[in-house]
Amino acid sequence: MTVISTHPGPSKEALKRSSGAPWLQRILAAVIAFALLSGGYAFVLAQVSGDRGIAPTASSSDIEVRGIEVDERADTAVEAREKAWRSAQRQAWQKVDGPPLSDGQLASMVSSIVIQRERIGPKRYIATLGVIFDRQRAARYLGGSATARSSAPMLLIPVTASAGAYTAFEMRNPWQRAWADFNPGSSRIDYVRPSGAGGDSLLLNYGQTGRRSRAWWRSTLDQFGAADALVPIARLDYQFPGGPIKGTFTARYGPDSRVLETFELNAEGPSGLSAMLGEAVERMDAAYEAALATGKLQPDPTLRLGGAGEVDPAIARLIELGRAIRSREAAVRQAKEAAAAPQTDAQQPGVAAPPAAAVNTFVVQFTTPNAVTFDASLSGVRGAAGVRGLSVSSTAIGGTSVMSVTYAGSLDQLAAALRARGFAVTQGANALAISR
Repeated sequence: MTVISTHPGPSKEALKRSSGAPWLQRILAAVIAFALLSGGYAFVLAQVSGDRGIAPTASSSDIEVRGIEVDERADTAVEAREKAWRSAQRQAWQKVDGPPLSDGQLASMVSSIVIQRERIGPKRYIATLGVIFDRQRAARYLGGSATARSSAPMLLIPVTASAGAYTAFEMRNPWQRAWADFNPGSSRIDYVRPSGAGGDSLLLNYGQTGRRSRAWWRSTLDQFGAADALVPIARLDYQFPGGPIKGTFTARYGPDSRVLETFELNAEGPSGLSAMLGEAVERMDAAYEAALATGKLQPDPTLRLGGAGEVDPAIARLIELGRAIRSREAAVRQAKEAAAAPQTDAQQPGVAAPPAAAVNTFVVQFTTPNAVTFDASLSGVRGAAGVRGLSVSSTAIGGTSVMSVTYAGSLDQLAAALRARGFAVTQGANALAISR
């Protein structure tokens, strides 16, 4: 049996009303957007909050020698310690190639003793010490080499590789601690050592060390006042929990991650990790100093905007536009000054003014292999006698640029004035081509 209903179905208006009010949909969308924004903010906050940074504990310009082993005996523990400290001072002085001096003279130059590890007995003192000499007092015995520091500022980004994870400043680690404890007072390398706190953990990560974009590197280096970057990498392989540790260390530098030296060290266990990393830091510093002495460790020229290296096209275009605007403004200003100059000149009665030279506009082509040559050419032409103003018509870094020169005189006179400024001039029909 078939039942047919004669009750009319819902109208289209009723269906629209039942599908949900528009204000409810807007509230739901706002809640979702707020949740997403809150989650993103919490994610970023989690990346920069917490105890992440390790500030350099030794950043003075004094001369520090670490890792000196002493083992002395005496009638009392105090006498044994004093005897051990005097022995450590003599050993440290020998390591910096100092001339023979008495214990009293050495004690007057020592600013502090750093205790790395010690064991004290009733009549015995065993320790690993560090000795810091005051640079001003020690320099007269050590000569000029003690004060030499000839490298450009280098941004230090220590990277730890362990269990497949690469870490820079994302979390505190022993390799970061070793570099924070290192005192570069006797090094020729000018280290810029970030603490890793705040936004450093986002900016200086392992991904940054693999970037090849000069724009990224320039932005990062400018924030820390550095000219280039050093990337010492420590790969730590744990044989088993609490067992021996094998360390493979690689000294890299620059945006292209060039390798300077690779070496291996071993620690018997976690208790010897700190000593192994301290020795690795000393060898890394020696490797960077050797590269500096041989001329390998030099700032990458492509990291300088004014250098002859490659510049990102977007940045180069902005530079060109800025220079063109400044050139046009200077040309307008000079033209106004030139037009106003004859009206302010006082003339004696009865004396005829000399005829003013005709002001003409000429096209000048000039080779611009780089931005430095571009600026130098504009300055040279602007300083030529008789030039009233100029404006850049076309900029081509790496090719030939074009400028319009307003000159009080003829084309031959302009060519002579540019030759006097040191340009090689080729004269054509109402145009010149110049080069250095």
